[in-house]
This record gives sequence, structure tokens and C-alpha cells, in this order.
Amino acid sequence: MSIWELLSPVPPGWGGTLLVGAASTVLISACAFSIGLGIGLLGAAGKLWGRKPLIRLLDLYTGIIRAVPELILIVGLYYAGTDGLNRLLASLGLPTIEVNGFLAAVMVLGFVQGAYMTEVLRGAIQAIPAGQLEAARAFGMSPLLLFRRVMLPALLPNALPGLANLWMAITKDSALVAVVGYQELALATRLAGANTKHYFLFFFAAALLYLAITLASNWVFARIERRVRRGQPVVE
Repeated sequence: MSIWELLSPVPPGWGGTLLVGAASTVLISACAFSIGLGIGLLGAAGKLWGRKPLIRLLDLYTGIIRAVPELILIVGLYYAGTDGLNRLLASLGLPTIEVNGFLAAVMVLGFVQGAYMTEVLRGAIQAIPAGQLEAARAFGMSPLLLFRRVMLPALLPNALPGLANLWMAITKDSALVAVVGYQELALATRLAGANTKHYFLFFFAAALLYLAITLASNWVFARIERRVRRGQPVVE
């Protein structure tokens, strides 16, 4: 078979499999990024304004997650979490369940990303001038209104570079979810190479797809950053 036949989006070509894997990679990354962002916001708020026991618990969470390699975390959280959940269900007299691979991948990656986002958002919040927050409180703003109208617009310009880096990282870390049996771009590439023995061709094609995802992501984040920095002086 020629190169174009091998990369054809219809069988017996494997191009369609690679494209589906790339779509799965983006979907997993987007869902996990959203979960991690939610955890990060709560974690940053807890570290800045929580009580000491909560702060220590969050320090332990971010310290362990950032110290242990992602592959070990994914395997450990998936298998240990599934086993623990089924043991709990069995003790309650309920039938055991089989965790969906996509859901497991999203939850585990989101949990891991949450630790990094906690520190990124904490630093961005601490960079906000204290006078802005004090003025908002003096006007009688509720905590929710203060966050929406003052804190969020002020922290986004500081947080976006770090969040963009975390997004790039999670698109690569999504390749690790193959260990829990879910097919994304990296696993689809290995399957295509194993079935055709054209490993270099398919890994090169996968690299181009990852590059396309990265370039598109850079464009999106650049547009978002330009939007949130409107009105600020441009540093030459």
C-alpha cells in the first residue's frame, strides 16, 4: 500500500483512526482541563482564605501530586480508586461497577491538573493589588460579585500564561490514559503502526496532529489574552 492509502480516512487506511484519536485527545484534555480549573479555583481560595487544617490538607494535595509522576498517579488512582469504590459498594450490598475508561481518564487527569492550577491561580490572585479588593469591599460588594467584577478580570492576565502551559501539558499527558484502556491519539498511532509495520509513518503523522493541536491552542490563547489585556499598556 502507498503512503496515501495507508493514511486514507476510510478503511483499509488508518487516517480515520488517527483523526478519531486526535478528537478524543482534545475532548479528554478539554474535560480534564475544566475539572482541573474548578479544583484549582477552590484550592486557591482554600489556601488563601481557609483555616489552617484546610491549608495543610491542600499543601499535602499539591505537594504529592506535583512530586509523583503522572503515569504512576493515573495507574494508582484508576485501579486503587476503582477497587476502593467496588469494595465500598460490596460492603453496602450493592453490585460492583466497571468504571468507564473515558470518565476515568478525565477524572484522573482533572484531579492531577487541579494541583498545578491551584498554585497558578493562587499566585495570580496574590498579584492583584490589595487596594482593588479593599475598594470593592468598601462599596459593599458581595463575595460573588467581587470575584466576578474585580478579582476575575484582574487575575486572568496573570494566570493565562500558566494556564496555557498547563493546557499544552495536558494534551501530551492524555497519551498516558492508554494504560487504562482508552484509545486516544497515541494509542491509535501504536495500533496503526503495529498492524501495518509502518511505525515511522504513523508516528510522524501523529506528531503533525499534535503540532496542529498546539498551534490551534496557541492561537486561541493568544486571542483570549489579547481580550483580557485590553486597555493595559503594551510592553515593547
